[in-house]
Amino acid sequence: MVSPVLYQSRSRSDDPFEAAADAGVLRVMSDSRTPVFLTVHARGRRRYGYWQPYDHIADRGGCYVALPTPVCDRLYSQGRITLGDPLVDPGKTTYRVWPANDPVAPVRIPVAPLPAVAAAQTLAA
Repeated sequence: MVSPVLYQSRSRSDDPFEAAADAGVLRVMSDSRTPVFLTVHARGRRRYGYWQPYDHIADRGGCYVALPTPVCDRLYSQGRITLGDPLVDPGKTTYRVWPANDPVAPVRIPVAPLPAVAAAQTLAA
């Protein structure tokens, strides 16, 4: 039988793909040239996005870019992004999205310390 202490499953927050997605979204939100907005429609649908200006050199842009809603909602629930004052229209409410002022402490994976004998044997090898 496998001991649950030795073989714990990883939580979703330890997923490297999630961390990369979070970092990518936060990078876009931190860029002052790309103001990000959250639009909450009357029926509850949420959409995060920003305007990508036209780049004549790359011949692309000039359109709205949607950010992944699950990633943005997770960042909001973790307190890593904040919402500005609401702009209320009859069919939707729009918020400016900002990165949180207080940085979140990095998550460190706890590592059991090696006994001095094992550390010496590892270094000698």
